[in-house]
Parts: sequence; structure tokens; C-alpha cells
Amino acid sequence: MRGLSQRVQAMKPSATVAVNARALELRRQGVDLVALTAGEPDFDTPEHVKEAARRALLAGKTKYAPPAGIPELREALAEKFRRENGLGVKPEETLVTVGGKQALFNLFQAILDPGDEVIVLAPYWVSYPEMVRFAGGVPVEVETRPEEGFIPDPERVQRAITPRTKALVVNSPNNPTGAVYPKEVLEALARLALEHDFYLVSDEIYEHLIYEGEHFSPGTLAPEHTITVNGAAKAFAMTGWRIGYACGPKAVIQAMANVSSQSTTSPDTIAQWATLEALTNRESSQAFIAMAREAYRRRRDLLLSGLASLGLKAVRPSGAFYVLLDTSPFAPDEIRAAERLLEAGVAVVPGTDFAAYGHVRLSYATSEAQLQKALERFAEALSRAQV
Repeated sequence: MRGLSQRVQAMKPSATVAVNARALELRRQGVDLVALTAGEPDFDTPEHVKEAARRALLAGKTKYAPPAGIPELREALAEKFRRENGLGVKPEETLVTVGGKQALFNLFQAILDPGDEVIVLAPYWVSYPEMVRFAGGVPVEVETRPEEGFIPDPERVQRAITPRTKALVVNSPNNPTGAVYPKEVLEALARLALEHDFYLVSDEIYEHLIYEGEHFSPGTLAPEHTITVNGAAKAFAMTGWRIGYACGPKAVIQAMANVSSQSTTSPDTIAQWATLEALTNRESSQAFIAMAREAYRRRRDLLLSGLASLGLKAVRPSGAFYVLLDTSPFAPDEIRAAERLLEAGVAVVPGTDFAAYGHVRLSYATSEAQLQKALERFAEALSRAQV
């Protein structure tokens, strides 16, 4: 009778978390390693946000919060979604979660029955298909291609729709490709959701990290079909604070909150008050975002020019802080290439679990000095591979 459940045994651990943990452990052991693995800003949380957390502590705001989030933050979220995304939502149509990851996890638990299909655009963030499977759903991959800039083809998506299609997941700016989907493409995908009556899950966690192009929220076109997911982690360098948020149809949001009520109860109360400051102190927060975005832009350009000088191929990302690198000059497959780069002193994430075969993901959320060192080590690994 004893043992683990089949659904837990079938779930793979997050590849990005595992690789980053390995890199951190090697560093702790004294290994001189450049880690291009972490999907988190290397900047500290802005001081005005930390000060808000201190105020909350001093004010004794340390008790349980409602499962859907403190009312003040939900009101601020409704205003944020209206102002920045053009989404006419009410506070009761918003939800605060333990990171954006919990928002997605709760969503799939709330909407999926066994056998329901969810279309995911490959390459994809590693957790989407695992969350779908854990909820009893079936992930259906639709490829995006390097030669097309990893931009989805709506006709390709349409061909994947079946009577069992329950949802389509879009992520723009994208992890791991850095692609920013054009407005007309997102509009076409939203029309598919309307025509075929399925949910559109729009993961917009990187919305403030766009270097070319503009952000567009497809929920403006299909509000009753779209659940928009976001969070404080990337924009405000609050990864460890674990605050995500979402908005969408009231019944779906309430169902997601019900899942929270039986799991985490609520997100961290102090972190919610800090996030309220991040959203409402717009002058300080926008200054921080602009500073970080410009730093990432410089780092991206440094990394891309260095890779090009070595004859290495990568599709130019327009957002987020990732580059997918073609690994064919290093090894026959992305796993062996990642191993050879690690031997050269650079930790990267193999594209396998992203469905980015023949690629590794590089995160440029690190200093320019570290990126320059990584490029030097790429050159060393390349010379060894060509011997």
C-alpha cells in the first residue's frame, strides 16, 4: 500500500531550478564558474519596496491574509491591469498567489478535467506541460521556429485544435526564446479562443522587459476567455518575495482562490504590502524598471555581438533576458554541449526540457564582466570542440 502516487512519480523536477542549484553548489565549493542559468534579476529589490515591508512589520501586519489577497492589493492590481494592459477588470476579478507559478498551477487545477488538451507553443517554459499533466490534462506542442524568430504561426496553432482543446498558453515576452509576439499574432490567437471557445492563458511576467516592439495583452480582445498571469518577480526584482497575480473571469478567479485556500491559504502578508508599494509608488518603480531594462539591453547586445564574433548562432531576442544558443558547433546535442560548457567554466541550461532541441538557454541577468568572461570561455570550449 505504501509508495508514491503515480502523478507525482510522473512529474519531472524543474530543469532550470535543478541546473541553477547545481551551479550554486559548485560556486560554494569554490569552483570558478560563470552561471548563465538563473531566470531572475541580479538587481536587489528596490529600497522603497523593502521600506514598505519594514513599515508593515512595524505596524503588525503579520496575520493571515484572505486566500485571494489583501483587498488593498487587489484594488491596486485592478488599476494596474486597467492602466497598463487595457483590461477592464474589477478587484474581485484579480487574484494574488505565491508567485506566478502558483497562479498557473491553480489555474490548470481549476479548469482541466482528465484528457483535456492544452496547446503549448514550443519552445516553452519548462513548467507548463508538467503543470498540465499534473492536473490530468494533455499538453499539445505546436512548434515555433528559429527562422521565424520563434513567433507563433496562428495557422499552425489552428491545425492543433481539437474538440478536447481546453486552453492555449501564450508567453510574450517569451521564456526561453526572448521573442515578443506581434500584436496581430496575439489578436489572431485570441480570435481562435473566441471561435473555438477555449481559454487563452496569457503569461505576461516579462511585460516590462521589452527592447524592441510593444507589449500587447490579448485579454483586451477576448476578456471572458483570457486569464492573464503576471507577478512582481521580474519587474521589481522580487523573486524571493513570491508574489504573483492574475486576472480573468470571476468564476475562474474564484476557483483558483479556492485551490489556494486548501493549499497555501494565502501569499505572504508582508510581501503583499511590499508589492502594493511597488505598484502604487509609480515614480520610484518606473525609474527602477527603466534602469534595469537599459542594463539588460546593454548586456543582450554585448552577449549577441560576442557570440557573433565567435561564429555562433542565436536568434536576437526582443524581450525578457534569455538567448537560445545553437549548440551544433560544440556537440551533437544540447545536453553534451551543456556539459562541455560546464567543463569550460560556464553553466547553462540545456534546451531539452524547453523543447528547444539543439540549443542551450543563456540568461544575461548577470553583470557585463561575467558575460565577457563567459564569452572567453565559450571561445575556449569552441576551440576544444574543433580539435
